[in-house]
Amino acid sequence: MISTVVWGTGNVGRAAIRAVDAHPSLDLVAVLVADPAKVGRDAGELGDLGRRLGVAATDDVSAVLAAGPRAVVYAASGDIRPDEALRDLGRAVRTGAVVVTPSVYGLYDQRGAPPEIREPLVEAVAAGGGSLFVSGVDPGWANDVLPLLVTGLGSRVDAVRCQEIFDYSTYDQEDSVRHLVGMGHPMDYQAPMLFEGVPTMVWGGQVRMMARGLGVELDEIRETLQRRPLEATVTTATMGEFAAGTQGAVRFEVQGLVGGRPRIVVEHVTRIHASCAPDWPQPPDGGAGAHRVVVEGRPRIEVTVEASDEGGNRSAGGNATAAGRLVNAIDWLTEAKPGLYDALDVPLRPAAGRLGRT
Repeated sequence: MISTVVWGTGNVGRAAIRAVDAHPSLDLVAVLVADPAKVGRDAGELGDLGRRLGVAATDDVSAVLAAGPRAVVYAASGDIRPDEALRDLGRAVRTGAVVVTPSVYGLYDQRGAPPEIREPLVEAVAAGGGSLFVSGVDPGWANDVLPLLVTGLGSRVDAVRCQEIFDYSTYDQEDSVRHLVGMGHPMDYQAPMLFEGVPTMVWGGQVRMMARGLGVELDEIRETLQRRPLEATVTTATMGEFAAGTQGAVRFEVQGLVGGRPRIVVEHVTRIHASCAPDWPQPPDGGAGAHRVVVEGRPRIEVTVEASDEGGNRSAGGNATAAGRLVNAIDWLTEAKPGLYDALDVPLRPAAGRLGRT
């Protein structure tokens, strides 16, 4: 059994606890938390499993890492604390552990990561013999392994488009939804996630990986952005009121140009309410969210993935797939040599040994 730590018990960490518990080769040995109110609580409770696992949460990072776990699922947020997250990852890798995380966007395409992000982790690998795999859902499998798999079903590929179409009112991340993305702010508010260059920083690595997988050279990566205001005030179950006239929908593209044309595109269409920008793409079932891959070519292929968890919540479903992609890679990574890995290195494999297990 592979001794495994889950570090962080938020939206992804909850799902990670469930994924580790379900995996026949992994043994959950510790759960790390930052909230003092969670210290001492059982992992099964924190993971919404409905049963105890006999593992009490702790905030003693040093003690947990000193015990020498074979794997660490780092689920603490990196959105508003990227430098701290990067230090945490280096610390875990230096212990010799296999570390998997969705938390640092700049490392999804680790080959193209800025030196100031990549080099400290290369040094950590050399010093401790650990490994690091950074991935998720979007950015993640929805715009790396899934679209590349789908392109292999056709004879001619003209363009690949990956879409995330989501109602953000299902998110339990108010700081990110309001302040990073700008929902509910005046239309002249400069949302950090929408600054010029930031979408490319987050999703450009996915475009580069798809280009690498397809064997093409990109001319450049460019961005487009559209925003719409709410026509009426709406109230959400998780984040309260969003006023009429404030930002209610965002649509942007990160485009990889080949031969002067956008051939590889990551597109986001996000709303705080379904009534905003109704003419923009919608989930095919009219639900709260979906990930879609469209391959223009011969034949034209369209694949939509809708995931739900924690009472049918689509955002929770997406988080669960991110956790699953990472946790299910751990046993493969423990057999691979130490190093930095990306989604084209790490295979997506069947859930062997888990069919019908409760």
